[in-house]
Amino acid sequence: MLLNCLSKKFLPALLLAVGFSCSFSFAQEHPVNVQNVTAAEKLLGLEFTPAQRDSLQDDLKDYLEGYESVREADIPNGLAPAFVFDPRPEGFTISKFQQPINWQLPEKVKLPKDLDELAYYSVGELAYLIKNKKISSVELTKFFLERLKTYGDTLECVVTITEERALAKAKEADAAIARGEYKGPLHGIPYGAKDLFAVAGYPTTWGAMPYKDQMIDGDATVIQKLDEAGAILVAKLTLGALAWGDVWFGGVTKNPWNLLEGSSGSSAGSASAVAAGLVPFALGTETLGSIVSPSTRCATTGLRPTYGRVSREGAMALSWTMDKIGPIARSAEDCALVFNVIRGADPGDDSTVDAPFNYQPQKPLSALRIGYLKEAFEADYPNRPYDSLTLVKLREMGAELHEVNLPQGFPLDGLSVILSAEAAAAFDDLTLSDQDTMLVRQIKNAWPNVFRAARFIPAVEYIQANRIRQALIKEMHEVMKDYDVVVTPTYGGAQLFITNLTGHPCVVVPNGLNEDGTPANMSISFIGPLYGEAGLLNIARAYQQATKWDEMHPPLFSE
Repeated sequence: MLLNCLSKKFLPALLLAVGFSCSFSFAQEHPVNVQNVTAAEKLLGLEFTPAQRDSLQDDLKDYLEGYESVREADIPNGLAPAFVFDPRPEGFTISKFQQPINWQLPEKVKLPKDLDELAYYSVGELAYLIKNKKISSVELTKFFLERLKTYGDTLECVVTITEERALAKAKEADAAIARGEYKGPLHGIPYGAKDLFAVAGYPTTWGAMPYKDQMIDGDATVIQKLDEAGAILVAKLTLGALAWGDVWFGGVTKNPWNLLEGSSGSSAGSASAVAAGLVPFALGTETLGSIVSPSTRCATTGLRPTYGRVSREGAMALSWTMDKIGPIARSAEDCALVFNVIRGADPGDDSTVDAPFNYQPQKPLSALRIGYLKEAFEADYPNRPYDSLTLVKLREMGAELHEVNLPQGFPLDGLSVILSAEAAAAFDDLTLSDQDTMLVRQIKNAWPNVFRAARFIPAVEYIQANRIRQALIKEMHEVMKDYDVVVTPTYGGAQLFITNLTGHPCVVVPNGLNEDGTPANMSISFIGPLYGEAGLLNIARAYQQATKWDEMHPPLFSE
């Protein structure tokens, strides 16, 4: 009875505040009235005079009718809003000069006597074997297909094995090499992709039960680019439902170093499969940590490129102004090889730009301008001793580190409404149809509740948050413009949130051992200026060559 009374008293006001509608009425009273407007003001932190409340009611009635007409429209997830986010501050120019890249890839690689060792060969090593016909793409593809079949269920990291497509593409790759048409280092190399990228002929599930059988006609742009480079898609890998966490409709993706632990997310399957040697590399996405977090958990190397560097055409949209696509591999060098193929402007994604990638692996650290977030390193957090040793190692390698501070004084908690509002809009059909109840995770801190709560975010607050975001972008540019790289604890301070809001790139790499002797959950991050992926990958590669943390593999999958 109390619930019923409360509903009658307050529900119309809540419906009014967010534009929800219902099929019942309260004494046939229109939801726009003085009582409900007054209650809605309290919900939104406002206070109007009686005269003002009276004057605005006709407009509110018009708004409600407009909401209904919009909801009747068919708005597919891939339809972007009529605005394009650009992370470049006023006056920022992109260089057009692209230097030739001297990859310095391995030479004279031998085919191992124990072919199981191929699971942890680098992309460069596999490229040598294929280019020099030591192994065919078909043979290599079958090898990784078998590993996916053997270990995929154990890790719960595979949604769909694309065997028919993979073998057909591998045969094409071998035929091209036989004709003398070698396409580059990814030619004939198998890989996996997070299952939010469209691939014709296969389901694209987005990790969520409502879309378990979804078929999308056509391939995502990144899939097309990798096809053109000769790479071989062997599997669509798991993601936390709708790109959050490691829980998908089929289970919980596992960390290969500890099967009692999830792999984190949302690029859960990509990091897990790469760490376990089921694929040489995989595609991931990040909106707010979804490459960085699983790479840290599974001890892989992840590159989150600058916003707009890689086309999102054909990929699930979560946040149009924050979504980014990047590779997850076992080394920075492998990430560089993949990134060089998938980057670039695309007419299908208006946010994309052409920018050079002047990767110079031979460049010494002394030639790079390197900063570090001193305050973050000096904070009290679990990995502090290991992260401090990273700074020591970088100095030993010739790096001169300069103290850097991130922008201060911004209401970062308030800016979180940007992601919440955009995600709720992207999946509003689930909220309005009650299909959000089909998602596995129904806890308070999960998408269904976030989508519903986001319905109460006023458009004005969303726009104000983005205005403050623009000021944050400008200040972040002032911080980063004098550096090629800034070293930071992976979760140090607010850098992960800030750089995802401002669109700055990041490379995350393993950097130590836990008490159990594994590198899982141990990482350091390198962040850079807009379009500064080359410098980040330069320092990450050099650090990995000096430390070898990236050469450790989970015992259960490397014996």
